[in-house]
Amino acid sequence: MVLPHRESAHIPQTKLTGYLLSETHPVGRFKARLLLAVGYDAANAQVLEQGLIDIAREEEVTETISTSYGTMYVIDGTLQTPRGTGLQMRTVWIIASGESRPQLVTAYPT
Repeated sequence: MVLPHRESAHIPQTKLTGYLLSETHPVGRFKARLLLAVGYDAANAQVLEQGLIDIAREEEVTETISTSYGTMYVIDGTLQTPRGTGLQMRTVWIIASGESRPQLVTAYPT
C-alpha cells in the first residue's frame, strides 16, 4: 500500500528546525545529533524535508495505526544525506480526521 494523497505530503517548518534539527528539543535533540553529523542543518533543512517527502512518496507503507486524531502511516526508506551516505529512516505520517493531506509526525533512524 502507498501513502494516501502522498503527492501532497508536507512537513511544517517547525517540525524540521524546531524538532528534528533542534539540539535543545527534549526529544528531537537526539535525532538532531545524528542528522547534524551527516550534514543536515538549519541552512539546508529543505534538503532534509525533500528527502523525507521522497520516502513518503516512493516507499510502501509498512504499518497503519488508527488513533482518535486520525490514521498514522509508518514508512521506512533510505535518506540520502548531504555527506553522500544513505541513512535508513523510519518516518511516521498522519492524515488527521477530516483532512486528506499527510503530515510528518516523526522520523528516526532504524
